[in-house]
Amino acid sequence: MGDRLDFIQKAIHHIYQIIGDVVLISKVYQTPAWGFDSNDFYNACIAVRSFYSTAEVLDKLLEIENTLGRNRNKGEGYEARTIDLDVIFSSEGQIETEKLIVPHPAIQDRKFVLEPLSDIASEIIHPKLKQTVAQLLENTSDTSQITQLEEGIINPKERYSLSKFEYLTIEGNIGAGKTSLAKLISKEFNAKLILERFADNPFLPKFYEDMERYAFPLEMSFLADRYQRLQDDIAQFDLFKDFVVSDYDVFKSLIFAKVTLQEEEYRLYKKVFDLMYVNLPKPGMYIYLYQNTERLLENIKKRGREYEQKIPAEYLNKINKGYLQYIKSKTELNVKIIDVSDRDFITNRADYIWILEEVGG
Repeated sequence: MGDRLDFIQKAIHHIYQIIGDVVLISKVYQTPAWGFDSNDFYNACIAVRSFYSTAEVLDKLLEIENTLGRNRNKGEGYEARTIDLDVIFSSEGQIETEKLIVPHPAIQDRKFVLEPLSDIASEIIHPKLKQTVAQLLENTSDTSQITQLEEGIINPKERYSLSKFEYLTIEGNIGAGKTSLAKLISKEFNAKLILERFADNPFLPKFYEDMERYAFPLEMSFLADRYQRLQDDIAQFDLFKDFVVSDYDVFKSLIFAKVTLQEEEYRLYKKVFDLMYVNLPKPGMYIYLYQNTERLLENIKKRGREYEQKIPAEYLNKINKGYLQYIKSKTELNVKIIDVSDRDFITNRADYIWILEEVGG
């Protein structure tokens, strides 16, 4: 009913915002109404990557249908509708509950499902029928006339165009979530991922036991490693990736050093830093994830790294202030400060989408 293509586009937009990453989108096909007299239907299939269970996805699909004006007939038979969202396959395999049967029990007899499904999943094997989608389409008894539309569907994530930054850096205090966000963006937007190797640093556990003694060797070792990794990884850009995203920038070394080093040590450190930093590529966008100290301490406790449990709140306060002061002083940087103190972008898709809007919307 109504603007059929627009309803499909809106449905996919809601799925991306609420359920997960839209990985693949088929062409759109015009197909005859099935089981009743009506105008032709438009049909499409999408592949979605989500951390929700299939049952949870179904509930969210029904919510989206309601949002888009779907009124389900409580009686028997089919009827025209604004949108109809079905789960065809799931990585959970076969599911049979009162509310949900996966794979959908009649797809082998429905060309309007198999044709778009073949666009995105032709080699997927039906776990019960033991045939690929391409084979099911070839062998189906359905002889309906299917017409491919010239118009297509736009993937909702294209609006964020993060690749325009070429090199995106996500920074933040200890426990702010920078690595988690970098991983999400890398997976969803086909970016080369560069992660800091803090776990390999032998001075880190010693530093948290005796900060004054181990501050200088810790900061020097971090500086050398960050410089080497960024120089190597960004120079060896992967042609199959759209851009680079990292969970650190080498200038964080200067911020931590300012907090941890004695004045004479810091002056020596700054000379070495300036020589290195001038030769490194600079991010097209620099994101600073801000979290208040209380939330940082909660996150640090939750992730359970033993050597971090003794980090004092005062130290985290100093790091936050150091970052903010440095960012304000570097007016040439393209910086976005995002306060995520009241957000949980790891378990709440809406919070993750909110960050994307802040960065590239």
